[in-house]
Amino acid sequence: MQQATTRATLIGVVAVLSWALLALMTAASGSVPPLQLTAMSFAIAFLIALMIWIRRGQNPLRRLRHPPAVWLLGVTGLFGYHAMYFVALRNAPVVEASLIAYLWPLLIVLFSALFPGQRLKAFHVVGALLGFTGAVLIVAREGLRFDPAFLSGYLAAMACALIWSSYSVLNRRFAEVPTDAVGGFCGVTAVGALVLHLSFETTVVPVGIEWLAILGLGLGPVGGAFFLWDHATKRGDLRVLGAAAYLAPLLSTLVLVVAGQAVATWQVGLACLLITGGAVLASLDMLRRAPHDPL
Repeated sequence: MQQATTRATLIGVVAVLSWALLALMTAASGSVPPLQLTAMSFAIAFLIALMIWIRRGQNPLRRLRHPPAVWLLGVTGLFGYHAMYFVALRNAPVVEASLIAYLWPLLIVLFSALFPGQRLKAFHVVGALLGFTGAVLIVAREGLRFDPAFLSGYLAAMACALIWSSYSVLNRRFAEVPTDAVGGFCGVTAVGALVLHLSFETTVVPVGIEWLAILGLGLGPVGGAFFLWDHATKRGDLRVLGAAAYLAPLLSTLVLVVAGQAVATWQVGLACLLITGGAVLASLDMLRRAPHDPL
């Protein structure tokens, strides 16, 4: 049991590592508008799931038959989060909106305590708080300026944090639902993002390497990673996953530094210590190989 939980948690960390490539791949996608990019990336993820079903000789329609509650949670998690994120960016400065949205890993740690028999220990909370502090240093390197004029954007960003953390925790309730159900959620999200794109953006046709960047997004951070996260949240340690999720903004920044698109600063170095230390602290149970408290 403990070994399976550890394996699932590590799979979730792989998803986090994939999200660290989001900024670099998004930059490589050129001038493709964000909603169009979201629609294309999730469409790729859905097509991959579709091809797997067909190759296995499975009826795709049957693979999409799930209880309404499963569809509600999955579509709300994937589409709801991204829709609210774009609302936040349209109505608030990107730094403040991103920071508020990055409350979701901390909320995962706190919400995990709602499960019967789950013990939320002090070091889990402290680890998550250290991670959030590191995220503050990463995202707000040039300072924070919360302005009441952007309240609607801040509320949308808070909705992002609540939606994704709730989805990640409540997903545990549907552990019997196969992970390939995410393929259907990706398909619905792609359609929803396309509708919003056609309503608010001008379509841009990608060229050259931009197509590879979009394919990479669909295979990784905006597509494939959600299959890994689904498995991890159903069978891994949510407390560790929440703290480890703060590795994404840190590694994303480090990737940009290596690529020459960002500058290494003392904030980045301190954030590295805080986030890494927080993740290790929240993982003490696993590192000690203590008996796991099932959720």
